[in-house]
Amino acid sequence: MTELICNIHNIKTKHKGCVATIGNFDGLHQGHQKLIQSLIKLGKQLNLPTCVILFEPHPQEFFYAEKAPARLMRLREKIKLLQFLAIDRILCLGFNKRLAECSAEEFVKKILIGKLGVKGLIVGDDFRFGRGRQGDFPFLQKLSQKYGFKVFSTPTVLFENERIGSSRVRNAVKQSDFKLAELLLGRPFRLSGRIIYGDQRGRLLGFPTANIGLHRKVIPLQGVFVVNIFGLTTTPLPGIANCGIRPTINGLKNLLEVHLFDFDENIYGRFIEIEFLKKIRDEKKFASLHALKEQITQDVAIAKSYFK
Repeated sequence: MTELICNIHNIKTKHKGCVATIGNFDGLHQGHQKLIQSLIKLGKQLNLPTCVILFEPHPQEFFYAEKAPARLMRLREKIKLLQFLAIDRILCLGFNKRLAECSAEEFVKKILIGKLGVKGLIVGDDFRFGRGRQGDFPFLQKLSQKYGFKVFSTPTVLFENERIGSSRVRNAVKQSDFKLAELLLGRPFRLSGRIIYGDQRGRLLGFPTANIGLHRKVIPLQGVFVVNIFGLTTTPLPGIANCGIRPTINGLKNLLEVHLFDFDENIYGRFIEIEFLKKIRDEKKFASLHALKEQITQDVAIAKSYFK
């Protein structure tokens, strides 16, 4: 069982002595997975538990808010996948002003050594941390001699001679290249969330939708998509999704709405995963609700023919 430790004050004496890695791990793509495998291997060699250190919100969200890159994964999804990868501990640090101002050496001294007693640290070759992003691999090598721990960097993982990174996955998703996203991630691209109450407009248009709470400042894709929905029945359900602000009804905030074909059950409060298969079109503002309804009818026909 993976143990989740939320914030520094919950680190106990029993947590001292481990091998660790630090990062945002957004998307937990093939490059991240390679790093996690190296961490597990190191843990076995040194006979120590593995610990993945994450930040919430992502530091870029803290600094840039709505201008930050769209996140591929919410924290819940990340924890679930790290559990699946058999990590012993996840330390989730609340990223705030205090942590933002913490120098790289202070972070190593206070948290990695003082609190966690890290004996081995593995980072990606492009890893930076600490105030002003001053901490990098050579800096960690110097500190490892001073504080007595081993540090390793993992080489970049390539796909088609290009680096696999969160921004490359983000790009693929933004361009609706879901095949490439799946190859980079090692699994299909999905968004997940709980079904929440909406304004029932879809029902009035004859296309009832399930609204998904996305819990993120910026969403990684916009438009109308053919989707598979997981989590309601034993097999995935076909449907269509709209991801965006719904300009025809002057929507202001990003929302993910899913219309399931031939399905009529009360599913409020259920947690679902939406797998994106193909983009149908961009979101656009229609002159009337009637025009919007006609367009949705066409979208549904396109999606249904995709499944045939």
